[in-house]
Amino acid sequence: MQFSRVINPVKDLEVWSASSHGFSFVISFEGRTGPGLHGQPGFVASWRPLYLNRPAIKVGGSPFKTLTDAEKACESFLVHLTR
Repeated sequence: MQFSRVINPVKDLEVWSASSHGFSFVISFEGRTGPGLHGQPGFVASWRPLYLNRPAIKVGGSPFKTLTDAEKACESFLVHLTR
């Protein structure tokens, strides 16, 4: 799965997305203060079925310390979802 940074009009919003096998994954960076998303500091990963109108579900272990850790967690969860 290849994550790409989402370009949006909010300069300090850090979001990456990827999709595979009918599932969509999003990773966002959150912090306690400042611009961007607020929450527990780190990279929060979530997933949802690509073709169903359902809310996203947080990937277990979020928030992660690094983007790479969040990407690996999404890839591992995709394996679980496609079994």
